[in-house]
Amino acid sequence: MELSLVQRLLLIEILISEIWSQERPGPMRAECFGNLLRITLSAEYFKDKYLSFSVVDQSGIAWELNEAIASQCGYTVTYSNWSNIEFRASALSCHSRLEEDMFIITVEIKASHAADMKNATTHMKSASCSYGPWSARELVCESNYMEVSVRRKVPQTVKDFIQDEPEDWNLAFLEAKGEEASIWQIVFHQPEEKTALLVSDAWSAGYGLNTTDTRVVLRIPYTAAQIQLVKDHGITFSAVRSSIFYKQRWMILMVDTAVACPVDAVDYINKTIIWTVPKYIQPVSAGETSSKDVLVEAGVDLHKLSAKEMASRKYVLLNDLHAIMMMIPIGAEGGYYKTSVRSGQHGTKYAINLFLEHQWEDNKWGLTKYIIIKEIETPFEQVELVITNMGTFLPDVKLVKLTIEGTTVAVPEAVQHGYLTYEIRYANGSKAYIIQVPLDAPSIKKEYMGADMRAYTLNVTLAFIIHPTSETFTVPVITVSAVKDAVLPSARGFCDGRNLHLIITHGNVDQNWLPFISDTHLTPESVKKYNYSLRDNGTHLAISVPFLSSHMNYEDFHASGLKASLHLTLKDGITLANRREFSVSCSFSPSQLIQCLPNGTVVITAVKLVGAEDLDTSLFVLRDRQCKPSLVTERTATFKFNVNTCGTSRKFNSTTMTYENDVLYFRPGSDMLVYRLRFVCWYAIKQAVDVQYESKKNPPPNIKPGFGSLALSLKLFKEKSYTEPYQELEYPVVKYLREALYFEVELLQPKDVRLELNLDDCWATNSQSQDSLPQWPMLINGCENSEDSYKAVFHKVNYSLRVKFPQHLKRFEVRMFTFVQGTTLLQEQLYFHCSVMICSAMQQPSGSLCLRRCNPGKHRLDRSAEPHQHAKVSSGPVLIRKENN
Repeated sequence: MELSLVQRLLLIEILISEIWSQERPGPMRAECFGNLLRITLSAEYFKDKYLSFSVVDQSGIAWELNEAIASQCGYTVTYSNWSNIEFRASALSCHSRLEEDMFIITVEIKASHAADMKNATTHMKSASCSYGPWSARELVCESNYMEVSVRRKVPQTVKDFIQDEPEDWNLAFLEAKGEEASIWQIVFHQPEEKTALLVSDAWSAGYGLNTTDTRVVLRIPYTAAQIQLVKDHGITFSAVRSSIFYKQRWMILMVDTAVACPVDAVDYINKTIIWTVPKYIQPVSAGETSSKDVLVEAGVDLHKLSAKEMASRKYVLLNDLHAIMMMIPIGAEGGYYKTSVRSGQHGTKYAINLFLEHQWEDNKWGLTKYIIIKEIETPFEQVELVITNMGTFLPDVKLVKLTIEGTTVAVPEAVQHGYLTYEIRYANGSKAYIIQVPLDAPSIKKEYMGADMRAYTLNVTLAFIIHPTSETFTVPVITVSAVKDAVLPSARGFCDGRNLHLIITHGNVDQNWLPFISDTHLTPESVKKYNYSLRDNGTHLAISVPFLSSHMNYEDFHASGLKASLHLTLKDGITLANRREFSVSCSFSPSQLIQCLPNGTVVITAVKLVGAEDLDTSLFVLRDRQCKPSLVTERTATFKFNVNTCGTSRKFNSTTMTYENDVLYFRPGSDMLVYRLRFVCWYAIKQAVDVQYESKKNPPPNIKPGFGSLALSLKLFKEKSYTEPYQELEYPVVKYLREALYFEVELLQPKDVRLELNLDDCWATNSQSQDSLPQWPMLINGCENSEDSYKAVFHKVNYSLRVKFPQHLKRFEVRMFTFVQGTTLLQEQLYFHCSVMICSAMQQPSGSLCLRRCNPGKHRLDRSAEPHQHAKVSSGPVLIRKENN
């Protein structure tokens, strides 16, 4: 491969199946190969440096080389076997010093870490090579030029060949007469025309022309304008047909300087390189009538190989009448693989630098030596990189950049992102890169694999540069490592009587897991919609769900209440696959399902049990099927109604008043009852609200009973009209003996039209305790005290704006003389109490204690004659005065 003469060397080791290992002391090494000198630069010494080459002439002047000067003067700079740089020079190069059978060349090499060659170090290398004897004609096909040299004592070109001899002489004669004995003109012969160039013009056009004491030299770059492409036996050659005129003593001589070099001649068949070079090609063999081979030798990297060495490498060299053929297995020893890129894809090529020398004798020239240096590269072959420790690479590749989460950084800068890069070199010349990244780096993706395993995924794109072509390619690398370090989330649950709570302790795998209840994703919006609570402080996730909610599972009724459970699932944030499930179950008090309000309103919630998911809660009804739920969710139906509606039944016993109803569900389109939930409200004096459940398999569960309290009041009014009672701040009330006391007893709750309040006993005490002694009876068994001189007077209660239910009130009047015995005032401060009976207004059998009027003749009837409920109520104090001052 041809290399720019001033460029940076990134000499990196390369992977190859076979690598020649040699001792290479010092930074430069010189070798002689016939009429060529090779200086090899040490890869290690000149690594990562910019180089410039100069050639020192006999006067000590250094001439810096570039590509044009190199091909014009006989120099070549190229890579060999990936790691080293070769400088090659022709024995007849522009600055060679010839001494008998020896040529000497001095090279100056400057090396610097800077592209502008600042602070460069200079290295001089002078080498001498013996060479001889010279053949009459020698042809060299280098990688960047063609060279032909002939002895001065040579025959002229043949008359019947393409050159027109008389015209050539005419073109050259006038100039030749006045010149010294040196080259002065060259004529190029092309099919269309002939072109004659003076020496100065030929040099300006890039041609190298020179003479020695015994030889004439023409050197032609492959880019020269006069080159023609010709075919011989199907092989394409770069050819130049030319004649050089020079003056020797008193004679003007013309020399044939035709040259041709193969430019393709390579086929690739069955993993084999086939290089074919036809013999005796035109125009090199023009004018020859007879010829015979003298020598055919071949090798690699200018080293000639014996037949035994070729056989060991499985090379084949064939020489027949018309062509020389060399066959090399791709990948064989002597060549090397190099990295290549096509359309951004990584691949390789196999490269080998072949050498062929063919000598023959003919009747025109005598002995001709023909040397071809052929650098062969096989076609691009895409290679899928198998990344283990960031891959195994050829030595012409260097890692330069990494792309991490869309950000591209140079290798030294990658350390700031936690990426440490190491280069490993192997004995066979290959190299590998190891990239070390902490598992907790932000760019490392962590994924739960199951059980206690986590997968750590490194996703990075590596950018490489190829030397010396400076081609680049990228390799996406995805590496997954399984680590046994997964910590799963855990949970604990509890209930507080109204809600179920789950507190989940995060692990190290659930950062992107999503909480679901049933199919509902718990987002801030859904949590607000269902009146749930969701809090996450980074270490714990707390979820609270009300007992009566759409996503609760109601499992069973039992003696202590209703068993409810909450099931929560953590799902993968990408695939929504179930990752972890938690649940909490609690038994809730029946008070969560039923409320017996003092005003006679009942709120009952019926729930759908697990196993009855097909029930439509909106179709639940009460005994009166017109009574439908006021609030419906997927699992609950809530009714709100008054105890005197919706088919509610009422019962009495000695201590409570009971209301009962059923929540029913009928199969749609029929009267088939498939669900019944019975509930009961008990109203009792001064009892706390409580709820009990009763579980039965068939029919469905009942609720019984709900407890409520009766609300009563005993008020003292200022006048007989009963319009203005004494307020709390007006107590104690001051009354005089001549005044009357106007009392009103009222059933405040429940507001049930079917109930009636009746007075039982009323009495006065001198303390707030209803049972304290002494006591002064005012009413006995609902009638006035017969022993009082001033008996109590009852007042009828009528409907009014204030009185909606007259049957819930009783009014009576007592004179203050009741509390005087003779002229003695019994007590100055009194408290008043009444016991009442709550009866059914719809049932009044004869002789009942719940008759609307007092019947003194039947005071002691059996109190069990009718179910009723007793209650007591108090008021006071009242201060009694003898005289109104």
